[in-house]
Amino acid sequence: MQTYLKPTPFFDYESPAVQAWLQQQLEGVPKDPTEQIKALYLAVRDGINYNPYVFSPDPETFSASYALSAGESYCIPKAVLLGAAARAIGIPSRLGLADVRNHLSSPKLIEWLQSDVFRMHGFIELYLNGQWVKATPAFNKKLCALMNVDVLEFDGVNDSIFQEYTESGAAHMEYINNHGVFDDVPHRFILEGIRAAYGHLFEEEDAGPNGQSLEKDISERS
Repeated sequence: MQTYLKPTPFFDYESPAVQAWLQQQLEGVPKDPTEQIKALYLAVRDGINYNPYVFSPDPETFSASYALSAGESYCIPKAVLLGAAARAIGIPSRLGLADVRNHLSSPKLIEWLQSDVFRMHGFIELYLNGQWVKATPAFNKKLCALMNVDVLEFDGVNDSIFQEYTESGAAHMEYINNHGVFDDVPHRFILEGIRAAYGHLFEEEDAGPNGQSLEKDISERS
């Protein structure tokens, strides 16, 4: 279990920026680990905007401190930030990876990915109260409202993964392939999977739309 508590270049909770952020987020929160991780979950979910267009193969961009400094990121770095925060307060964490089909992807996002499947979607598993539970802090509250889906909560007891349905009952997220869990970010494995699915993203001329965000996509669609 000690493996899931260690700092790494990705789970870099010893960095001054992450330490300062942790102190700020936990001010006034009870010392109970479950209450603390619930507060940190909300801080990651809503404090770091979800934006898949900022993807970069640079290893630095997968770290907790980078997601924090950028203020926007996608599922893997946001999960790593929550996992790093958990390790910092003594809660073991490990990164989970899966492929999901997003039935509500914006047309621009589908065009950019050339697919409605998100390869290497990231979530975090936390060891709480004697069991591993899943937490997915990817979609921030404002984006969920734009997509007409309930915001994803985490109670520290039950698995929290993507909403399966919208408020109207339409299909939303569908998990189609599980890649397992990891004690650190398997950077090469992730890039190999993403390159196999979206090789065009690694070509300079097909870089993500400048200044684009998923919230803007959804707003334009609606």
